[in-house]
Amino acid sequence: MPLHHRFTPADLLRCRFAISPLWETQEAVRTLLRPHRQAYHLPWLRRIRAAADQLDLSPLWLLMPRSGHSPDLLSPPPLGPTTAFEDELDRVRATDPALAREDLRKALASTPGALDTPTGRRFLADPARAVETIADLMARAWYGLIEPHWPRLRALLEADILFHSRRLADGGLEELFDGLHPDVRWHGPTNTLTLDRRSHHDRELGGQGLLLMPSAFIWPNVAGGFDPPWQPTVVYPARGIGALWSRTAERTPDALARLLGRARADVLCALHEPASTTALAHRLRLAPSTVSAHLKALHGAGLLQPHRRGHQVLYERTPLGIALAAGATPGAGAPVVS
Repeated sequence: MPLHHRFTPADLLRCRFAISPLWETQEAVRTLLRPHRQAYHLPWLRRIRAAADQLDLSPLWLLMPRSGHSPDLLSPPPLGPTTAFEDELDRVRATDPALAREDLRKALASTPGALDTPTGRRFLADPARAVETIADLMARAWYGLIEPHWPRLRALLEADILFHSRRLADGGLEELFDGLHPDVRWHGPTNTLTLDRRSHHDRELGGQGLLLMPSAFIWPNVAGGFDPPWQPTVVYPARGIGALWSRTAERTPDALARLLGRARADVLCALHEPASTTALAHRLRLAPSTVSAHLKALHGAGLLQPHRRGHQVLYERTPLGIALAAGATPGAGAPVVS
């Protein structure tokens, strides 16, 4: 049964993108529970194994049914394009207990027997305390599983937003929505966005617009159906997750290094996808000030183009930069599995 998001004329003007570290945290926790989601994340799973072994995630897993309702309070849609994890967690802690109880009840009812477990009964008997327990677990999951890898994840999500923003500019909402996921369809005559789902959900956006959120861990699924008072949102798999946990070639081609200098050639080759100064510094293990100077020089040479995204600036190769990096030697800049 489908999930419908029905647009008014005002909603057509209020579609926006956002990135949510809290969402990535709860989807990472879900990925640990769902082996079919793990194919693209095996290097990450190896890196976080010790940290995951120190976490008791069973109370969160109880709220993540295979089908049916997942609690919106686990990851309320962010208010801004680049909300910090701590700010998102504050919103979780501020959830009204009455709203939390119904949200939790629907999730527990979606898993046979979950309502009668000690954790399920405890959550419903004291929803205010349940919210605090959930927030504390999410914080531990963030610091153990996601925060050490956030620069890499954020770079991927920002690059996806840049790509889809261009699709929107080139072809409007129809081209944007048709490229998000096979289960997402835009019906222009009725201004309705439909997600193919087992459950039925019908949401009049009512001028709030729609939030679009790429996710590294939601693959192969797409999510929607957030209930009031949450912002209507569609979460879809980010492009490029196949190379998310890979790294660029260890050695920048000598010919390119002689032309540009080793450090600047390294920066150019590392930009196989748009990235910020901070993300590149993390990737190359250099000081942000050093990377910034190289980016400025490469931009001045016409090899890079900056694009502003919220408070950040993303850099990507120009056609000349792409040709130079790819033509220096066969395979230059191609990812290799770490």
